[in-house]
Amino acid sequence: MPAVTDYQVLADLATKIRIHSVESTAAANSGHPSTCSSIAEIMSVLFFNTMRYKVSEPRDPSSDRLVLSKGHAAPALYAAWAEAGLVPVSELKNLRQLGSDLEGHPTPRLSFVDVGTGSLGQGLAIAGGMAYAGKYYDKTDYRVYCIIGDGESAEGSIWESIQFASYYKLDNLVLILDANRLGQSQPSIVGHDLELYKKRFDAFGFNSIICDGHNVVELVNAFDAAEACKGKPTVLIAKTFKGRDFPNIEDMDNWHGKALGPHSEGVVKHLKSLIKSKQPFKFTIPAPLKTVPKVDITNIKLDSPPNYKQGESIATRNVYGTALVKLAKNNSRVVALDGDMKNSTFSEMLKKFDNNRYIECFIAEQSIAGTGIGLACRDRTVPFCSTFAAFWTRAFDQIRMGAISQSNVNFCGSHCGVSIGEDGASQMALEDLAMFRSIPGSTVFYPADAVACERAVELAANTKGITFIRTNRPTTVVVYPNDFKFNIGQANVIRSSNKDQALVIGGGITLQESLKAAEMLAQAGINVRVMDLFTIKPIDKEGIIRNARECGSRILVVEDHYYEGGMGEAVLGAISEERDIYLKQHAIPRVPRSGTPGSSVGLLRSLCHAYS
Repeated sequence: MPAVTDYQVLADLATKIRIHSVESTAAANSGHPSTCSSIAEIMSVLFFNTMRYKVSEPRDPSSDRLVLSKGHAAPALYAAWAEAGLVPVSELKNLRQLGSDLEGHPTPRLSFVDVGTGSLGQGLAIAGGMAYAGKYYDKTDYRVYCIIGDGESAEGSIWESIQFASYYKLDNLVLILDANRLGQSQPSIVGHDLELYKKRFDAFGFNSIICDGHNVVELVNAFDAAEACKGKPTVLIAKTFKGRDFPNIEDMDNWHGKALGPHSEGVVKHLKSLIKSKQPFKFTIPAPLKTVPKVDITNIKLDSPPNYKQGESIATRNVYGTALVKLAKNNSRVVALDGDMKNSTFSEMLKKFDNNRYIECFIAEQSIAGTGIGLACRDRTVPFCSTFAAFWTRAFDQIRMGAISQSNVNFCGSHCGVSIGEDGASQMALEDLAMFRSIPGSTVFYPADAVACERAVELAANTKGITFIRTNRPTTVVVYPNDFKFNIGQANVIRSSNKDQALVIGGGITLQESLKAAEMLAQAGINVRVMDLFTIKPIDKEGIIRNARECGSRILVVEDHYYEGGMGEAVLGAISEERDIYLKQHAIPRVPRSGTPGSSVGLLRSLCHAYS
């Protein structure tokens, strides 16, 4: 166990964290000094007694991790790193200023922040992913700490994550519940009924410890007890007070999210009077005990190329599983997560190949996304998260926060569009392209066949940022040769002639129908060119415009998605500054109903006749 820094020094460092939080938010004239105050002792004990880490290398993969899920307490985090010697104290006054990396909530622009937080309820899933990587892949002793607020514990995603941590016996994970009683506009649901919290956590299989969150001795002992506990995660239920040691403000309503204004000077004066240790404070930050194994997750390749026959039919969802196994054979850090859909998304193929690299997250999509983000932190794994594409809408906030966190996480959504037929509208992903296109820095793959799908999975594994692979349930005909070279942002022309009268753009099922329609139209003397975008984002603007010009400046986009935000609008954006290119869009106009999937050939034919 770490050697105990002098308890009075720990108490005084907590006071310094409070002082910095008050002064930095006063300089910004905004922020959350009262909520920073409630976790000051927790931060002090973690940073200057309990956590093992390197100040000179904050993201050293051998070090302990801290996820500040209640990201509005960021000034306390910045203050702790300032007292540790990484951040200049003078820089704290630039909090929330344009151009400063000390933003209102933590982001990975800072060398000591793994993930962006502040959209509440997400940090524990991320911490769970980190802890899972440490326990089952790195197999070493680094520990993961996550601080959540009591108001935040009302989020359902928190309880998804609690269930995950308990199920996988993440004894290297410590959750700290900052039970300061007050939310933003009123008291939290449970308030200071700490025994009720304990009963809930006990029921979920946690090692639950109630402690005084402002008593450094109790906190040191509680963290030591957490480290000694094996076989289950620990939660510290810390009774705290908002605005602790702020005269006339402590435990008072209406101080959430407010700088102290004219009260700042008096509060700082009072806080300084509480410091008893000689400064500069003497403390020792424990170093990591072990070095984690080196991991190389670059240049990951399929262990064998695609091997299909043109003309045969196979569903891209099946091929997704095949591609995962091929990647896993070449890199031991490729892992799959799923939500009890593995036999539909075919991620189960990786489970069958290597059970240790498949993580069942059950029906908890927010947990899947957050856990994937945590697994990707510090480049420890290459996670592929899969479920029905429609259900990723549940985790949109986690996915967008993954982008803010600069995470490299791959998502796969199967059963897209109306082509799943009989299951009905609730199962049909008709918004997924719009959702993932809106994620900053994302790459959106829509493979048309088996060959394209294998290469999409391979490219995704090596692509920075959030990626999304859209796969079909119905079989699609193999149209590409096995040696075809795919590139992100490069569309491919599948069928063409020198007399094409329109450019037809499809994807997945609609590309297949477009090819059928093109053949029928050719028999009627009408030639159309068929294009596969391969990636909807980035889109091949140059290729679309060039081919459209060669086809009479007419484009027909046919897609298995609502009109809003899908391929059609992506193509519209690509040609928006061009003159005299006419585009017609064929998409899903309204909420569909159950039914047997049919062919759109007739409609395609009539639309193409209209262009001729």
